[in-house]
Amino acid sequence: MSSSTKLNVVSAEEELFCGDIEKVVAPGMMGDLGILPGHTQLITTLRSGELRYIMADEDKTEVSLFVAGGILEVQPHLISVLADTALRAEDLDAERANNAMQRAKDALQGKDPKDLNYEALQTELDAAKAQIEMIHRIGKNR
Repeated sequence: MSSSTKLNVVSAEEELFCGDIEKVVAPGMMGDLGILPGHTQLITTLRSGELRYIMADEDKTEVSLFVAGGILEVQPHLISVLADTALRAEDLDAERANNAMQRAKDALQGKDPKDLNYEALQTELDAAKAQIEMIHRIGKNR
């Protein structure tokens, strides 16, 4: 069994990573998924959260990305992450995430129910919460 596999992470805006990795941990809808080279094939949806991978370099560099929505597909020699939204850890902004969370909460509390898109607001709220959790986990207080 090979000790690495290819990972490709893209969002609607850009390709965030394409390279060899030794392990990836992705936020699946039913819980986090740990994927190693040789993993069985699968397709799953992603929830908002942290996508971590260990690069197949000499230093075994661990990288974190934030993803919100999308799908993950595992093939024999390729793992593809097609995220609705994806951000590098250094691009996360606690103030922006807190503001987004407050806007979503305010919208859920103060509008006419027939004018609300509860699913979209809940998705926005979940994404903001996941960003804040990731910021706290990685110790970034921008």
